Amino acid sequence: MKMTPLRWIALAPLLLALPAAAQLSAVAAKAMADMSIEELANIEVTSVSKKPERLAAAAASVFVITADDIRRSGVATLPEALRLAPNLQVAQTSGYGYAISARGLNTSRNTVPNKLLVLIDGRSVYSPFFSGVTWDAQQVMLEDIERIEVISGPGGTLWGVNAVNGVINISTRAASATRGSLVVLRAGQRGNHVAVRQGAGDWRVQASYLNERHTELASGAPVNDARHQWQAGMRRDWGGGADLFSVVGNAYRGVLDQPEPGSISTGGKLDLGAIGSSGASLTAHWTHALARGGSLTLQGYIDHSERDVPPTYAERIQVADLQFQHSLPAGSLGQLVWGANVRHTWDAVTNSATVAFLPAKVEQDWYSLFAQDELALRENLRLVLGARVEHNDYTGVEFLPSMRLAWQVAPQHALWSGVSRTVRAPSRLDADTFVPGKPPYLLRGGPQVRSEVAKVFELGYRGQPLAQLSYSATVFHNRYDYLRTQEYNVAGGFLTFDSKMEGKSSGIEMWGSYQATPWWRLNAGWLALHQRFALKAGSNDAPAPRTSGRDPSHTAQLRSTFTLPGDKELEVAVRKVARLDSDKVPGYRALDARLAWRVWPDLTLSVSGNNLNGAHAEYGPLATRSEVPREIAVKLVWMH
Repeated sequence: MKMTPLRWIALAPLLLALPAAAQLSAVAAKAMADMSIEELANIEVTSVSKKPERLAAAAASVFVITADDIRRSGVATLPEALRLAPNLQVAQTSGYGYAISARGLNTSRNTVPNKLLVLIDGRSVYSPFFSGVTWDAQQVMLEDIERIEVISGPGGTLWGVNAVNGVINISTRAASATRGSLVVLRAGQRGNHVAVRQGAGDWRVQASYLNERHTELASGAPVNDARHQWQAGMRRDWGGGADLFSVVGNAYRGVLDQPEPGSISTGGKLDLGAIGSSGASLTAHWTHALARGGSLTLQGYIDHSERDVPPTYAERIQVADLQFQHSLPAGSLGQLVWGANVRHTWDAVTNSATVAFLPAKVEQDWYSLFAQDELALRENLRLVLGARVEHNDYTGVEFLPSMRLAWQVAPQHALWSGVSRTVRAPSRLDADTFVPGKPPYLLRGGPQVRSEVAKVFELGYRGQPLAQLSYSATVFHNRYDYLRTQEYNVAGGFLTFDSKMEGKSSGIEMWGSYQATPWWRLNAGWLALHQRFALKAGSNDAPAPRTSGRDPSHTAQLRSTFTLPGDKELEVAVRKVARLDSDKVPGYRALDARLAWRVWPDLTLSVSGNNLNGAHAEYGPLATRSEVPREIAVKLVWMH
């Protein structure tokens, strides 16, 4: 085998680590990671059933990114941390922009992916304005994250419309786990980051500032995508006995340079300004433990966000959300969980000569009722039945049923299957968009747009055949209907949004962990995807099937983690992503590494390298797509 420079780079950290590994003490070896393979299988997850259950018993394709994974990887932002989940597709579109999805459809016809629900401490950050997530606004302090549960597959029964292809549930640590002082300083070729946190008793406060430089095109020309952003937050947890309370607050403000193509072309030259982004949220949560294992939960949050995108529009939206849940103790009727959710939004848009959202001001309501019961058919066989009825102002009542079967074949081996129906409800972007901002309109909204429907079939396996080995595999088949299209009205001479496309996607996702030695762990993942889209009768949107499949046919990753003597640790990761046919984005390989050591008991120094084998593109047309650059960064973490 010819040793290319890339292979030498990949092997160099391992060769350097081997002499040191031979000197490992028993204590250092035992401290290889925060959790053993068996402990990881027994992590409690809540996103699958809305109640605590062991990961090994969950009847869904769920991957957990732990706090230890985030720390060892050396990532700087939340979207980069999500690359650690092998069941997600993460593509960087600009210096701060990302297209993130699960199981395909990583595009939504000139906007962001819209079939992945994202929650932070129970608060949905999925925007009802455009059915997606503005990832630059989710500036979570990574050192505060407890875990990230990533479900690939439908979650509509428990989480509602828009949880079509997956759910990302981000949980931060309780205040009692973050006592003392923390200072984080990171300096790299792309930019700098500083964060501070202070905690005592049942509360903590934190603040951070991020400054990122612009990226470049393949030609070397600069891309106008630098950003400056600050974030501040607090958390308080208290209570005891049967009642537990928590309050989480966050605020952010950012200035983001706007890269081409932007939103308007004037005289053949783009006329763009900086994007202003700001917001604040407050979430309150109460849990009351009932006798024999049941519980009552009440959560409410308010969220305010503003986004000014010159010269096209500015939006201000407030969300008020209230959720109730009752988990009954196990009994003759199984383990029943039921609840209700009410949401109200106030949305105001400042329109321009380029685009208008009509009406400019609107109030909307969502309300829903759900129930899910887990029945023990036999000692090792469980049937999970659930349904949700949800109402929205565009399409009325939607019905979201699901059925799952979990079979514990042996103590360390489990099979599960699932059948679900879920939907993505229209947003203002689908129904209320008019171009230009004044008549005569070339694009006249989409009053006839329907909810996008997905019927999903899944079969999965999760097992631990050896004490040092665990792995998971899931095959899936999705059937989509009423996908959004952009139709030309021949009689009227204008465009309008409609729902005249259908599609199918099939694939397999696999991942596993292997504790090769007490001081060396390997984590691997692989995802293969095949998608097909076709227009329904009456559609003239010929480009839609081609532009709906901006997803690689396969992705693979391998992470190698070492614990070295002298309080040092090393992680080397290789990621391979296939080409994107729609925009002819070449496939790429990326090599990342991080070396850290504890200089003093309170101070840790690390050096990380991203894309060490060179820059590459991940998304978008050649004329405007950013090259994700190579970066070397140094990070200091002081904790006292």
